[in-house]
Amino acid sequence: MERFYYGKTINEFVLENDDAIFGALNRAESFATAKDQKNAWNEEIVLLKTILPSYSGSVFFEYSIPRLGKRIDVVLLINGIVICIEFKVGADHFERADREQVWDYALDLKNFHEPSRNLYVAPILVATDALDEPFELKTCNYDDKVYTPLCANAANLKSAIEAIVTATMPSFMEGNAWARGRYSPTPTIIQAASALFAKHNVENITRCDAGENLKTTTDFIIRIIEHAKTNHEKSICFVTGVPGAGKTLVGLNVAMKQFEKKEPAVYLSGNGPLVDVLTEALARDKVRQEREAGHKCTLTDARRKVKSFIQIIHHYRDNALAKLKMPIQAGKLEIDPSKLQKHEKDGYSEVEHVAIFDEAQRLWDQPHLSAWLARKKNVQNFPMSESAFLIWSLNLRPDWAVVVCLVGGGQEINSGEAGIAEPIRAANEIFPDWNVFISPQLTTKEYAEGNVDALLCQNTKVKREASLHLATSMRSFRAENLSNFVGQLLDRDATAAKTTYASFCANYPIMLTRNLAKAKAWLRKVAGGSERYGMICSSQAFRLRPLAIDVRAKPNIVDWFLDDITDIRSSLFLEDVATEFDIQGLELDWSCLIWDGDFQYATDKWIQKDFSGGNWKNINSPERQAFQVNAYRVLLTRARKGMVICVPEGDKGQPPDATRRPEFYDATFDYLKSLGLKELT
Repeated sequence: MERFYYGKTINEFVLENDDAIFGALNRAESFATAKDQKNAWNEEIVLLKTILPSYSGSVFFEYSIPRLGKRIDVVLLINGIVICIEFKVGADHFERADREQVWDYALDLKNFHEPSRNLYVAPILVATDALDEPFELKTCNYDDKVYTPLCANAANLKSAIEAIVTATMPSFMEGNAWARGRYSPTPTIIQAASALFAKHNVENITRCDAGENLKTTTDFIIRIIEHAKTNHEKSICFVTGVPGAGKTLVGLNVAMKQFEKKEPAVYLSGNGPLVDVLTEALARDKVRQEREAGHKCTLTDARRKVKSFIQIIHHYRDNALAKLKMPIQAGKLEIDPSKLQKHEKDGYSEVEHVAIFDEAQRLWDQPHLSAWLARKKNVQNFPMSESAFLIWSLNLRPDWAVVVCLVGGGQEINSGEAGIAEPIRAANEIFPDWNVFISPQLTTKEYAEGNVDALLCQNTKVKREASLHLATSMRSFRAENLSNFVGQLLDRDATAAKTTYASFCANYPIMLTRNLAKAKAWLRKVAGGSERYGMICSSQAFRLRPLAIDVRAKPNIVDWFLDDITDIRSSLFLEDVATEFDIQGLELDWSCLIWDGDFQYATDKWIQKDFSGGNWKNINSPERQAFQVNAYRVLLTRARKGMVICVPEGDKGQPPDATRRPEFYDATFDYLKSLGLKELT
């Protein structure tokens, strides 16, 4: 299928009958076309036919931007310049959201459409009945050859196009080659989930190499599910991936494919912020899609539908707990028949055959879960870890079941997190009849401290499958080596980190400053369209309060991630700060990491501190030290396009604030600068 509804040379378009053009547009639309859309097409055709005869090039109507789930109204290719036009027929003023929308189209083409990568891209917002606004032709602050949007009306659209064409160095690009060029997007998890929910294919909404990887992994998991179903078997598989590779996207893709086949599957995550943000984003998008199609849909109904296959793992766990026989005797779990509903006579806990556990390494170990259940639920002597119990609940099915564990390496940031060793141990000791499929990367040092091989050798039903590892990061599409750089930075391998950063700094800037106001100004300067930016810091960064940052003041993460710059709760307002707990699994386009004295550089080690009783105290527990390193790993890998790191100067007063001495910060700043990070002026 063509990526556009209608595409011709400008000369062919000008000479073609208006009805023929309209008919082509109408036939290409798979849904019943609303009257307003038909009227808009007619006006666009008539207007462009009066403007374009003096130009040569190509014109495309309804050009698809699958990552955004949108279509550009019109794209003109003139002198090798890509002009994106968003029409608001009948509008008498220019809305901020519409300006952002057409700017997003231009940025998307520049970043992800290969033929546009070296061309100038110019967005124009046309409100046909608006008053004239002066044209200011300037490029974006960071995205080379992308103009900021021009605002035009029907009367001066020709002048806007002429301003772009005369001010821009021409190049050559043939229209068909441009239109059919490879589109290689890397969506945010929110954008990708929304596109999947709208029934797009994962390979169409991600860039070619990442999309093929995601498709291969998804297809293999689906084959495991089909085999288990056909042969009445039970299987568990472990999916690994570099940071930002799309493990969550694989889980959602599998859940949605099962959902479409009317075979229940559930995506489960213990990451509350991720589930909350995804649920709300998908629900809002569902309402928008339904209303655009002329259907009624309330936000409550949309949320209910989304929650049928995306759930907080603790709710799923508690539902299974409610059916247990109490008290627990001799360390053995049993279903209490009196607590079952009529449809649960077979004794299984849930209707789903397939459960996908995202961030499976974060599930609680047995001591932590047992203590929590005793304290909060009055369930005494609970004998299993969280992962073992969740597998147990699927094992109750009399026919077949599949568990998919999505695993991040070096991502444990909470006490009580069992790591990936626990579900493997459960498969070995409690569920020996389950098939086990693992990514070969599961045996590296990032997972269970490299002890996975020792656990796997105890199980004869283990099969290794290369397609269960996602090797391509989608988050940092400008810096494939960002995760390597962050690892080297945290390992204090300055030589390697400097070399790695030099390899991608031209495409992915990491700036450095000691002034938070400068950091905020830089974020506002580099971001374009609806790109997301925000401030992040460690959950232990308690001495940022003099900078008006209090980590104890928790943001509503749904508002923080989804609301626009007009809402003070939005990340874009740069007032509320998110921590590693708020942002793990999610991402920003640009970030400002404020680095406190809880993590101080020294030549032989990181000095790790916890703020307690009004003073910094050393963290001596190896487990807690690992959590803190992982917290900074999470924070340093949240931005897709670039970041600024702000290391405060500390208090230089006499006497200085003992909790904010300059020496708590200076060595860290000097270390980061030595890696090649450029200081903001």
